[in-house]
Amino acid sequence: MSSYLPSADGYLPIWLLLISVISAGNSIQCYIDLNFPRRVYSGTTSSSASTSTSPVTPLSARTFGTWTFLSSVIRLYAAYNISDPLVYQLALWTYAIGAAHFASEWLVFGTARWGKGLGAAVAVASTSLVWMLTQWGWYVQ
Repeated sequence: MSSYLPSADGYLPIWLLLISVISAGNSIQCYIDLNFPRRVYSGTTSSSASTSTSPVTPLSARTFGTWTFLSSVIRLYAAYNISDPLVYQLALWTYAIGAAHFASEWLVFGTARWGKGLGAAVAVASTSLVWMLTQWGWYVQ
């Protein structure tokens, strides 16, 4: 089993692999069920009722799934090629763009509400971004 794990030292390559696999699974979910993206993009709650007005459509879910799968592939490459500065930067950018996207959907556009779905996405994006920024010198020489 360990022959499938990244060979570089430290936990960051394993983290990138783990997040890549989870992201690929989330991508599949976006193509077959709207419930996952609706947990993140829950929209606003009507003041007259407790119903959610999620902006998620089948097209937006598939688009989100495609973006997530692309990010997953880049992160997978980074897990196994973590000393390559270009691949490292690309993976870093996936987290930066993801964090900016989630923050803007929550704070600017109001299409996401704070909860488990958004909280998990923000936690992974921000933790990974900080971790990769602080470990640049260790992995990329």
